[in-house]
Amino acid sequence: MANQEKTAAVAEIAERFQGSSAAVLTEYRGLTMAQLTQLRRSLGGDTTYAVVKNTLTKRAAAEAGFPVADELLTGPTAIAFIKGDPVEAAKGLRDFSRTNPLLVIKGGVLDGKVLSPAEIRQLADVEPREVLLSKLAGAMNGSLAKAAGLFQAPLSQIARLAAALQEKKGDGSTDAAATDTTDTTDTADSATE
Repeated sequence: MANQEKTAAVAEIAERFQGSSAAVLTEYRGLTMAQLTQLRRSLGGDTTYAVVKNTLTKRAAAEAGFPVADELLTGPTAIAFIKGDPVEAAKGLRDFSRTNPLLVIKGGVLDGKVLSPAEIRQLADVEPREVLLSKLAGAMNGSLAKAAGLFQAPLSQIARLAAALQEKKGDGSTDAAATDTTDTTDTADSATE
């Protein structure tokens, strides 16, 4: 490669690193072009999968401030540059590597943190973002319903207490009136005697 081509390639890879929230480095030795095309399709629209040269990638990663370990840049390397949901891309890579064991996940980087292959598999086991958000919303809604019930409980207790006091007061005034008429009748009887 001529020096200008290398500089352009480094700039392109650095731009991909900068535009990505995550990157997963893989070894693709032995995969056919048809299998690589199938892999690219399985990763989704927010992920690009590119075969790269290790020395140029090392320079581009340093230029972009992306921490890529040197041991990840050995052998034939391809990188999945992830712009969208890293879980979806990790699942695509994991599922593809299960059916095509020639694809080896070397490691990756997510939000500036270097990930091991085991951590990428754990990331693939996480439920999609939409599912997690819906679970969170459901939990918050349940908590809000419980809170509303708790806030309404004292109000309903006060209302029941007020109703009970009103009944007691109503019963007490009727008893008092009955007692007063009895006392008046007793007084009138004793006055006549």
